Order: sequence, then C-alpha cells, then structure tokens
Amino acid sequence: MNCRLGCGACCIAPSITSPIPGMPDGKPAGVRCIQLNENNLCLIFGQTNRPEVCSAFLATEDVCGQSNEEAMWLITTLESQTGN
Repeated sequence: MNCRLGCGACCIAPSITSPIPGMPDGKPAGVRCIQLNENNLCLIFGQTNRPEVCSAFLATEDVCGQSNEEAMWLITTLESQTGN
C-alpha cells in the first residue's frame, strides 16, 4: 500500500518522542507536526533530519484503512492502546 498523499494521519495522531526540526522534544499524540504543510505533506520527507520513526513508517491497510478519516481513527486508537 502507498501512502495517500495529503492524509497526514501518521503525522498528527501518534506521539513522536524523538526530536523533529522545530519540535526538539518531539510531539504529543493528536498534535499536528510542525513539518506538515497546508496540504498535509511532510516538508522534510526524504531528508536526513527526518526522525527515524517517520522514515520507518510503512502504510498498511490495517493502520491506514480506506480513507484519511479511517487512518486518523485507527492510528488514534492504536496510540491510545500503546501510548504512555
């Protein structure tokens, strides 16, 4: 499965504990990453300063579902079950 361009659920729903340019302490769950542009595209995609956790993310149907809304729901649910 390929990411749906403009979805951004994986950059909003989960917490990210590693530093992100502009967010040195990472980000809490549900907070929009500062590196998302107005079209929900990552400004640092493919760059070396992108967090490893972001680079390692693979879109799969069980995480991303069939729509952007379903992806947000699924990732939020996973975060609430596994987050701190």
